[in-house]
Amino acid sequence: MSTAKLREIAVTRLEYGMYVSQLDRPWTDTPFMFQGFLLKNEKQLVTLKKFCKHVYIDPEKWQAVEAPKAPAEAPPPPPENSAHTAAIRAQLSEKIRGATEYRQLATIEEEMPKAEEAWKRSTQIVKMIATSARAGEVLDGPRTTEAVKEITASVERNPDAMMLLAKMRDQSRQTLDRSVEVSVIMTAFGRFLQLPRQQLELLGMVGLLQDVGMMKIPQSIAQKRSKLTAADRDIFRAHVQHSVEILSKTVGLPAELPGIASLHHERYDGSGYPRGLKGNAISLLGQIAAIVDMFDTLTAPEPYGAHQPPSAALNYLYRNRGTKFHAGAVEQFIQCLGAFPVGSVVELNSDEIGVVVAQNMVRRLQPRIMVVQDGNGNPIRPYKLLDLMKEPMATLDEPYRIRRTLEANAVHVDPRELFL
Repeated sequence: MSTAKLREIAVTRLEYGMYVSQLDRPWTDTPFMFQGFLLKNEKQLVTLKKFCKHVYIDPEKWQAVEAPKAPAEAPPPPPENSAHTAAIRAQLSEKIRGATEYRQLATIEEEMPKAEEAWKRSTQIVKMIATSARAGEVLDGPRTTEAVKEITASVERNPDAMMLLAKMRDQSRQTLDRSVEVSVIMTAFGRFLQLPRQQLELLGMVGLLQDVGMMKIPQSIAQKRSKLTAADRDIFRAHVQHSVEILSKTVGLPAELPGIASLHHERYDGSGYPRGLKGNAISLLGQIAAIVDMFDTLTAPEPYGAHQPPSAALNYLYRNRGTKFHAGAVEQFIQCLGAFPVGSVVELNSDEIGVVVAQNMVRRLQPRIMVVQDGNGNPIRPYKLLDLMKEPMATLDEPYRIRRTLEANAVHVDPRELFL
């Protein structure tokens, strides 16, 4: 976003309802999890006063909000970093994390060629699946299973390579074209949760096939940009049952796959469909499927999604943790992707533009960046690799930092070229 439309304002003059779009310092220097937010409570204001002298607001996003009321005479909640809060989060994490330890067996440079081959074969299988589903034919279960095994093997060696391909490949992003990306993200999330290899493969299968029933939905409804009518909504939601029927008839797939695939539109508070399941009635893999499916829907281009940046999608999930989505699983998902997910296009404090190519597991706010454009907008050849955890210097006095994330189409780069 250009600062031309933003207005600088002293923190002491902020009012509730203003949209804080940028700070006078990098977001990573503050406790704020996401870039950009509506100012609506005292905690946000106190934090801004602590870390900033002025901020930049977006007048177009101003909203009328009710000023926060003074709290009733009740003990204040424990601070965010208290032992009580930490204990609750630890309990949530323990319930969803496994005990399988995965080691990075290859660098992203080493894994990229193998990931590319697995990606090609998976997309070929997806085209075959789409053709079979439209024709009412039985899917090729063994070939689909083999494709998922290749995705899982690559993610197990190094998840960043597949994640980078998933986020940056130039693809039409139609329903089943996106399924390979969903499969990769689900598998990577399962790896992060230390789930056993068998469950990683099952998650990859769910991601690849949970929306196969969309091939039975008329394109006029599947791609409709305007609000669906009640009748249209019923037809659209029937894709879940179509998926279950297709997967149940397919030989060579895990027996539990149809049941898990039926859960990706269920919600933790019971507001989902098709059965309105609630809480622990939705299995862990079903909770994971729901979170990743929503993330994909929010970030996918129109008409298949909302075309939001990853940070906005993660913000939505965070706001709805404990209601629509399992709180512990959401927090783990955000940690898995990091503040700057692999494939994110970012602007640095040097005005250069880069692509996040790998996470630093120790310091999630300091990923590895491939700089592809200089401060004047000119392409850089060869690309420049920065590991922000090593604090490379942008100037004599200041290390490189991420200033903000940009729209994914801010640069057009073939991910395979990043390591040539």
